[in-house]
Amino acid sequence: ICGVTEGKAAARKEAEEEPSRAPPPVITFSGSRPNGSKGLRRQKRDWVIPPINVAENSRGPFPQMLVSIRSDQDKDISIRYSITGVGADQPPNEVFNIDPVLGKMFVTKPLDREHRSSYHLRAHAVDMNGNQVENPIDLYIFVIDMNDNRPEFKNQVYNGSVDEGSKPGTYVMHVSAFDGDDNTTANGMVRYRILSQMPHSPIPNMFTINSETGDIVTVAPGLDREKVSQYTIIVQATDMEGNLNFGLSNTATAIITVTDINDNPPMLTSRTFSGEVPENRVDLAVANLTVIDADQPHSPNWNAVYRIISGDPSGHFTIRTDPVSNDGLVTVMKPVDFEMNRAFMLTVVVSNQAHLASGIQSALQSTAGVTISVQDVNEPPYFPTNPKHIRFEEGVPAGTSLTTFSASDPDRLQMQQTIRYSKLSDLADWLSINRTNGQIVTTAMLDRESIYVKNNIYEATFLATDNGSPAASGTGTLQIYLIDINDNPPALIPRESQICERVNKNVHGVNITAADADTDPNAGPFVFELPNFPSSIRRNWTISRISGDFARLGLRYQIYLEPGVYEVPVIVSDSGNPPLSNRSVIKVKVCPCDEHGDCTTLGAVAAAGLGTGAIISILICIIILLSECQEKERHTKQLLIDPEDDVRDNILKYDEEGSQLQQPDSLEHIISKPPGVRRVDERPVIPESQYPIRPVVPHPGDIGDFIHEGLRAADNDPTAPPYDSLLVFDYEGSGSTAGSVSSLNSSSTGDQDYDYLNDWGPRFKKLADMYGGGED
Repeated sequence: ICGVTEGKAAARKEAEEEPSRAPPPVITFSGSRPNGSKGLRRQKRDWVIPPINVAENSRGPFPQMLVSIRSDQDKDISIRYSITGVGADQPPNEVFNIDPVLGKMFVTKPLDREHRSSYHLRAHAVDMNGNQVENPIDLYIFVIDMNDNRPEFKNQVYNGSVDEGSKPGTYVMHVSAFDGDDNTTANGMVRYRILSQMPHSPIPNMFTINSETGDIVTVAPGLDREKVSQYTIIVQATDMEGNLNFGLSNTATAIITVTDINDNPPMLTSRTFSGEVPENRVDLAVANLTVIDADQPHSPNWNAVYRIISGDPSGHFTIRTDPVSNDGLVTVMKPVDFEMNRAFMLTVVVSNQAHLASGIQSALQSTAGVTISVQDVNEPPYFPTNPKHIRFEEGVPAGTSLTTFSASDPDRLQMQQTIRYSKLSDLADWLSINRTNGQIVTTAMLDRESIYVKNNIYEATFLATDNGSPAASGTGTLQIYLIDINDNPPALIPRESQICERVNKNVHGVNITAADADTDPNAGPFVFELPNFPSSIRRNWTISRISGDFARLGLRYQIYLEPGVYEVPVIVSDSGNPPLSNRSVIKVKVCPCDEHGDCTTLGAVAAAGLGTGAIISILICIIILLSECQEKERHTKQLLIDPEDDVRDNILKYDEEGSQLQQPDSLEHIISKPPGVRRVDERPVIPESQYPIRPVVPHPGDIGDFIHEGLRAADNDPTAPPYDSLLVFDYEGSGSTAGSVSSLNSSSTGDQDYDYLNDWGPRFKKLADMYGGGED
């Protein structure tokens, strides 16, 4: 503000000293007339009106006359003058005005060139009626600059940097200032200079500045970050081309940071270092190397890198750098053995992450020797061969010596110790180990087929312990490969099957094979054969070979057996030397089959031993069960049935009553009688072993289908008695305690609600319609 004030004062003084007392110029309109004007026309060239110069910041007095405008017709007629344009009738208005009668133009206030440097106006001349009597003329007014603006820096503080050790003339940074005055005159021409430098080390003038461009460069060598890391420079900018007597000045601060280069090699604080390491330890720091570096901390020029250049050919050690202290930590990477090396003499060299600057040599202190002593500790015994593999035949008796599994003690120099052995893992408990010499003896017979043997190998682990202080132990694994012997007879597969009662050309029998726990050559191929006793086996059945492991069991041609389950013994032999045999029994269900060789539903029931009497017994059970349900409903008035007693899903056996009915397994004893002697009301006397075994009755899928299938089979049986004859469905023996079925009646009296039958499913829908339909 002071500079502006001083500048304006100087400008005013300069304006006052001008020869302003000279009369203002007179500007006359050209002789050309507008079209249509009366009077004599004069043809002249238009005058070139010189610009009007007005000094800025004039002190007046105002209004101040600038120029006089007149028309040569003012002698004949009355003329009125006016001006138009920016500064007259356009904003900023009334900076200039004109006397309409005399034509004198005035400036009404001080002008500021930095606000507006020129004005363009037009002067007009009209008669009293407003008719144009002269063509308008252009007036150009220029504001003359005065030095009223001080140079202004863009920033008050500038930041720059330069590498230490830079040569003279190295560019550092640039500063610039702006002057609002006319830069084509001395008022706006700025020049720069350095006023001061702090600190003055190594000399007060380490930098210079280009007076016209503002570029700062080094002028002397000796920049050293480790001595001076930052300089503060005061820069002055002066206008009037740097004239300190007449120009206006301003200052700014330039901060120059001296950046680090790797001009200081790292130096170890000692020529020798030492440490200790217990044997067999890893990831352990055993020595600490300290280093000093004058460069900027935690930068690549300061960070240390350690290398072992000799004394560790096997790579037992490495040196890690502590990121905080920059120390080197000698660390064990591979375990060391006291019995092999009692000490290591390492040579270590240290450097930086960044390369040394040009011309800088490594210091002698960058290399040092490191002595690492190895401490002896009690090491555990070890088994030289681990795991140890041996081969033995299975079945060797208890007390058999298998091998000696001994361990060694690595502490052979300073410690003389005794090793004792023990068993650590023996899943089958087959082995024992001698406590002193490690001899392994069997305590039970070895069995290759045991669940503890995997892929023919039985594995056990043992412990070897020394008598050191503290005691140390090591483990060893013994793997016994068991050679197979033929000690397992083959077993027949399958144990149950079914076959059609008559030989079908498409279905010839049951495919059978065998399983043998032994392996080749003590397993297949197998030999299948039928025994000689009883003779009925070979008379009714036959075995044919399919391959080495498979055979087919079937009925002989034109042999018919009653439906039922038959136990057929089969002798199976393996291929061992000598071979082992096994007599196995396969249960074969003989049943009637359809054209595809599958048992029919009736055939399955018949094979299971259900005859017509059993079916009648099932129906009687259902009627009795319904009667009991009705009686229970009468007393409880609600259906409360345990899920396990629910008759809808839990009727499993239908052929048992108070006295068990006996159904003959076969009608062969009746068919074989002479013609005419065919009684069905006597108890058959037949040896039990001649008939097939009756298995548990399978659960029928639908009781209705089961009954209809039985009725249809009875209707189509040509050997059945006539429908109107007396039928004996089963022989119950003399003096049966069972009462007559005809004596059964319902004990319920009164009205009975059978609506709950609707909840029993589709099987009871008919009963629900009959009894639960209301009065209808």
